[in-house]
Amino acid sequence: MRTINLCFRVHQWVNLRRYRFFQIGTDHYYYDDYQNETSVRRAADNCYLAGNRLFLDMIKSSNGRFKVSFVITGLALELFEQYAPEVLESFRQLAATGCVEFLATPYANSLASVYDEDEFERQVKFQSDKIYELFGKRPVVFANTELTYSDDIGERISKMGYEAAVVEEAKHVMGWKSPHYIYSHAGNPKLRLMVRDNKLSDDICYRFSKWDWNEYPLTADKFIGWIDRSPAEEEVFNISMGYEALGLLNRSESGIFEFFKALPAFAFEKGMGFSLPSEVYVNRKPVGALSVLYPMTWSEEEKDLSVWTGNELQQEALRKLYNLAERVNLCSDLMLKLDWLRLQDSVHFLFMSMRRYVNSVTVFPMPYESPYDAFMNYMNVLSDFIERVKAQYPSSIGDEELNALLKTIHNQEEEIARLKALLKKGRRRATDKA
Repeated sequence: MRTINLCFRVHQWVNLRRYRFFQIGTDHYYYDDYQNETSVRRAADNCYLAGNRLFLDMIKSSNGRFKVSFVITGLALELFEQYAPEVLESFRQLAATGCVEFLATPYANSLASVYDEDEFERQVKFQSDKIYELFGKRPVVFANTELTYSDDIGERISKMGYEAAVVEEAKHVMGWKSPHYIYSHAGNPKLRLMVRDNKLSDDICYRFSKWDWNEYPLTADKFIGWIDRSPAEEEVFNISMGYEALGLLNRSESGIFEFFKALPAFAFEKGMGFSLPSEVYVNRKPVGALSVLYPMTWSEEEKDLSVWTGNELQQEALRKLYNLAERVNLCSDLMLKLDWLRLQDSVHFLFMSMRRYVNSVTVFPMPYESPYDAFMNYMNVLSDFIERVKAQYPSSIGDEELNALLKTIHNQEEEIARLKALLKKGRRRATDKA
């Protein structure tokens, strides 16, 4: 039976305010609260609340046959808590149906999987804990920032306990292979890979409202027909996009909400169903392996990291940022750690991309006049942040001394974990004897 795995990514970045050179060392607050509240409220009113109401109605009207999943970053959850708590409540209502799944992802929508393995693992755990705290469900499937994936990242994902990950359909990786099957990691068959169908996904996300598109208008009947005409042996259709496709990139008057509302009826008529990611990889065996030597993403034609790392401005900002990782994570200053997460958001480096200012289609609204403007503002903020980190752990502390301290802390954590396991085992034995 053919199945559709419908997955939406939900992210809200924290906007930086105009931060001048003369503020370095004197002003440690970096954020544009007005812009943050405005953007969250706009997204909540036009996208999240309307979309969640729609999907809740679709689940109820289909008696649970319709299913949908979400990848929600920790930064988005923080902003919802602060500016739009009703959005969290609407996600709780969806979670309670049992027909919704939440996926794991880096808390800060960061590129940590490429730059710092330990930071990557911390953020994934942090986001997973946050999802469990808010919705009572712990993620079992992984989807990285911008669907960034490589063989090395896959190994880390597997070590963290995840058995499946959503990855992009990149031509230089897939070759002749179809995205409509389950694959496995090239060196670790335990990790299953679910490949996003980029054409079907982007047809909805980016082309739905384009009146000059040769398939305009896109109807639910037509869309399901495309799936139905696929080879009979192709059974898994992973449709994934940013949630902003509903109500923001495609405004409500475009018919986007009516399009999704009509999907289940046409799918059921053709004998298709909807599945959660955890159901997809459990119920189907991989047909082969995918080898990804270098990180791929879901960005543009290149499907690589160049939108975030392609010029010297971006590379310098990322290098200086991640050079601070070890010292930041030794700190106990909660505000410093919160700033650390917010400064890692990949969108800051997207704003420094030359290509995004040349391209005629811009996914994100650009708050800066140029990539250089974005770089200078970010580096002013980062310079102040570096001074705060140095105040906690001065650069006079050498790397050897710092590494020794980190090793001591790591050994202490392992010892604490060992003692907790012994205590748990002792309690179990005591209970059995009683």
